[in-house]
Amino acid sequence: MTYNRDNRSLFVLPSTQDHIQGVLNAAVVFVMYGDYECFQSANVYRLIKVAGQQLKLEFGENNLGFIFRHFPQKQIHPHAQRAAQAAEAAAAQGQFWQMHEMLFIHQQELGNGYLVEYANRLGLDISQFLQDLSKGAYVNLIDADIEGGLRSGVEAAPALFINGIRYLDRWTVEQIMAAIVAAND
Repeated sequence: MTYNRDNRSLFVLPSTQDHIQGVLNAAVVFVMYGDYECFQSANVYRLIKVAGQQLKLEFGENNLGFIFRHFPQKQIHPHAQRAAQAAEAAAAQGQFWQMHEMLFIHQQELGNGYLVEYANRLGLDISQFLQDLSKGAYVNLIDADIEGGLRSGVEAAPALFINGIRYLDRWTVEQIMAAIVAAND
């Protein structure tokens, strides 16, 4: 299968199947393809959080949605795929965003032992968590995120879409805020 690398539109539209903060039908919806072992992905996530907090004050709670999709770059980040699986195993226990934060905060420590430690800190059922990881319960879901990213022209993480259009400007709070304001007009 070939992919259109010049594509600037989101191929897989936001849905209730996604992990979302905020609301799905918000005036501005971010979709980020990220890799837990990627320093730039962590930085972009932090920028979006800061911008989102400022925007909630300006536009209100229901005008912003943030979706995270997995795009582990296995060839350069050996722990990224397993970290994505850990996030999904935590999601199965209602703790996706808590694990998501933990993985980005500790992105230099993503070996299996650390993942179990993070699950334990979150109070997850460790037996279920380990079972999900060992049987690769969420590999297909992660692969579907990667496939959707590729079809949207994503080649590497991080990749950001605002209201379905690829964001290609500079990665600063000011630039992202300006893009959000423009998308909200």
